[in-house]
Parts: sequence; C-alpha cells; structure tokens
Amino acid sequence: MARATPQDAGQKSLGKARGQRAERPLGRTICCPALATGRPLRALAFAVFALVVGGCRNPNVVDVTERRAIADSLQALVVRAYDFSRPDASTRLLSLYTDSGRVISAAAGRVTTTRSALANDIAGFWQRVGQNMREPQFKLGSAYVDIITRDAAVMTFTYSIPHHTPAGMPHTVSGAWTTFWRRETGRWQIVQEHLSDTPESTSPGPTP
Repeated sequence: MARATPQDAGQKSLGKARGQRAERPLGRTICCPALATGRPLRALAFAVFALVVGGCRNPNVVDVTERRAIADSLQALVVRAYDFSRPDASTRLLSLYTDSGRVISAAAGRVTTTRSALANDIAGFWQRVGQNMREPQFKLGSAYVDIITRDAAVMTFTYSIPHHTPAGMPHTVSGAWTTFWRRETGRWQIVQEHLSDTPESTSPGPTP
C-alpha cells in the first residue's frame, strides 16, 4: 500500500476543509490545515525532548566497548615498557609516568612524590636487579581495571619476571602493582602507584 507523502496529506486535509467551508461559523479559518491534526506539534515536541535528553547525558559515562578498549590499552602499555628484549629499559619504564606535575610512588615501605625521585629509583632498580637478569620475560597476571572517566582509570594486576641470575640460577621477581592512570594530550600516563613484592622476590645478587 502506497504511503501518502506529507504534501499529499496536506492537500487532502485542505480539500476536506474546502468542502466543509459552508458549514463553518463565520470568522473561523485554518491557516495551516496540517497543524489541525496535531502531528507536526507532536514531532516538534519529540525533537525538543530528544535534544534535552541528549544535552543532559553525562559526557563521562563510558560504555562497555570503550571500557574494554581502555583496559586493553593500559595493559599493552605496561607489557611494551617491560619488554626486556628491547634496549633502553630504564627510559621505557620511566615513559609510563606523567612527565609533568606530581607523581606519587609507594614501594618498599617508602613514598616519593617527584618524577626525579622516581627516575632515581628506576635507575637503581635497573643497576641492582635489571642488568643482572639473564633472559628476563615479563608476564602480566590477573588484571583488574576500573574506568573512572574517559580520561582516568585504576589498574591493579599481578606480575612476574622469571629469569636467570648471572650464576645461571633460576629466579623470579614478582608482586602486585596498583596504578592510577590519567590521559593527558591523548597519552595514558601513571600519576600514582603502589608496588608490593612477594616475599620470595629477592634480588639476584651482583654481577660477578
């Protein structure tokens, strides 16, 4: 069945009105017969309602698809930074953190609040532990990601780094790590963290 166009509907309404002109009281006219049906008014009301609802929607509400994408991105950043097969490990590890403002790091019973202090800690870790690891492999364990807004998230995860000591003995550095991330200029960066080593996670000893 053919559907009448808005123009057809207007013409039919107008024709009907003309046929009944003699029956109308004097002085009563219909400027726009289509308005008499109430349809345009209902359509206008619906459009206004849609605009109001859209305008009131919270811009920080993140849907399931975007949450999964953010979680995957954060995990990929950590795994890439801890890829020990690539050079300049200390630089890559430091690149995970914000390069401006305060960065809080809690580890081994102490807290630092500046990027320079964090850089010293990372350099110390690499000198005492990192450079002594033979064939290290970073393994990301269970990860729990809470998306706060489109530009803020918390990720807690376990990790392990199995390797061999300079003497050829197997050893593993492992623990749990909580990180607070903020997206700045399109980049996700850590602004606060807490690391907790497992009791058996000890240093592989100095290079002979």
